[in-house]
Amino acid sequence: MKKKIDLELTSPEKQILKKSNITQKSFADLAVDEIIAVLNPEPQRARIIQALYEFQSIPSIGIRFAHDLIFLGYYQLAHVKDKNGPDMLNEYEHKIGYKVDPCVEDQFWLVVYHANHPQSKNQWWDFTAARKAYRNKYGYPNTRPK
Repeated sequence: MKKKIDLELTSPEKQILKKSNITQKSFADLAVDEIIAVLNPEPQRARIIQALYEFQSIPSIGIRFAHDLIFLGYYQLAHVKDKNGPDMLNEYEHKIGYKVDPCVEDQFWLVVYHANHPQSKNQWWDFTAARKAYRNKYGYPNTRPK
């Protein structure tokens, strides 16, 4: 487990936690409705907080990539369990309209792997060789942004 997970809590949200004597680590066990009961945010805000915690709990996944997953509409690891890294990268690049660094695809591979192997300690760079082999064999779609 990472030492620091950034939930991007607002000052009022942090004050509520402090007054309630609740730590950010406790968010690992909270469902969205429980986050709503504690912080009283809008339901979508509670979903984002829970997703930020869950995704950043994966080794080597940070706040920026957690937001990328949310941007694609994923809020739980269960949502990516049956996905694959190459398709997720293709979807992401299509949605943002430009190519990204190849290590982003490695992170997609990691998230899918972690969704299926929750106790894994793998890091995103553990998937670089598999990604390179896959792309050497299959390439990228013709619709990939320039």
